[in-house]
Amino acid sequence: MKVLYEGKTKNVLADEDNGNVYLLFKDDATGSEGVFDPGSNTVGGSVEGKGKTGLKISKYFFEVMDKNGIPNHYLGANVDEGLMQVRKLTVPPLEFVLRYFTAGSICRRFNLDAGIPFDPPYLEVTLKDDDQGDPLISERLCLLKGILAPGQYDEALDVLVRVGEALKNELSGLDLALIDFKIEVGYDEDGRIYVVDEITPDIWRVRDNEGNIPNQIDCAKMILQKLG
Repeated sequence: MKVLYEGKTKNVLADEDNGNVYLLFKDDATGSEGVFDPGSNTVGGSVEGKGKTGLKISKYFFEVMDKNGIPNHYLGANVDEGLMQVRKLTVPPLEFVLRYFTAGSICRRFNLDAGIPFDPPYLEVTLKDDDQGDPLISERLCLLKGILAPGQYDEALDVLVRVGEALKNELSGLDLALIDFKIEVGYDEDGRIYVVDEITPDIWRVRDNEGNIPNQIDCAKMILQKLG
C-alpha cells in the first residue's frame, strides 16, 4: 500500500497493484491537551481500538446514506484491518457544516450562548487550512480559487441538508439529538458530488436524553452498545 495522504485520524492509501483506494482508520482523536473534541483541529491523544470502532460506525452510517439515496464514496470495509475501500474522487479542501443548535466555534465567533436552535438549519462552508484557522468561504471564492466548478457548491449544500435529515433521524432512534456536524465531499469525472471521508462521532456533536454532550470517544461507545 502506498500512502497518498496522512490525516489527523485517517490515512489515504492506494493499492499499487490494482489502484484501489482505502482509508486507514487510526486510533488518534482530535482535541487538545488530552481533552477530546470533535470540533478541534489538533490531535488530542490516542485511544486503543478507536480506529476499528470508528470504521464499524462509519460503515453503518454510510449504509444509512445508501438507503436514503445519498451519493457517497463507500465501497466496503475490512474492520479487522481498519480499512474502508472508497471511490476514486477529487476531494477539495472544504468542510460543509450544518448546525441545528449553536455550539462550539459559532458561539465563540459571534458571542452566542450554546443551545440556541436554528430553524431552518444554519449552513457554513469552511476552507480546510489549519494555518488560517479554517476560515469561512463563499461560492464565489471557491470558483475564484478553482476549488469547485459552477453548480457544485449548491449541489454540495443540498447533499449536506440530506445527510443532516438522515443522520438526525437515525441518531434520534438511538436516543441522541443531533446538534451539528460537518462533512467533506468529493466529485467524479462528471463533476457529481459524493459524501466522502467518514461518518462517525468525529464529525458531529450530539446530546443525550439527560442533556449531556458526550465527546467522540464516549459517543462511539454508546452507539456501538445500542447497535449491538
